[in-house]
Amino acid sequence: MAAKAADIDARLSSLRDDLDTLQKNVRGLATDVSGVASVKANEALRNAEALAERAYKLAEETASQASAKAFETAGDIEEWTTENAETVREMVREQPLTSIGIAVGVGAFLALLLKR
Repeated sequence: MAAKAADIDARLSSLRDDLDTLQKNVRGLATDVSGVASVKANEALRNAEALAERAYKLAEETASQASAKAFETAGDIEEWTTENAETVREMVREQPLTSIGIAVGVGAFLALLLKR
């Protein structure tokens, strides 16, 4: 019976050692997983920052192009107005009632559009 008790004690001791080793391995694994997760999180953050920076640059470029196009269009309108202003004045002098009718019609049309 003493031999069996000693054998059981030896097995329990061996089992305790195995459990201690297993515990150390699990702690090491948890540390490794935590490190990998931290690296991946930092990588994802860097990728998100790079994407945001590219989006910001694209938005700046688009705004710059839109601004340039608006100035170009304003210049074209100003040029057309300057070129055709005298012709419009002559038409108004020659046909004042027709000009007033056209102006009222255009005004009414714009008012209907803007009401919606």
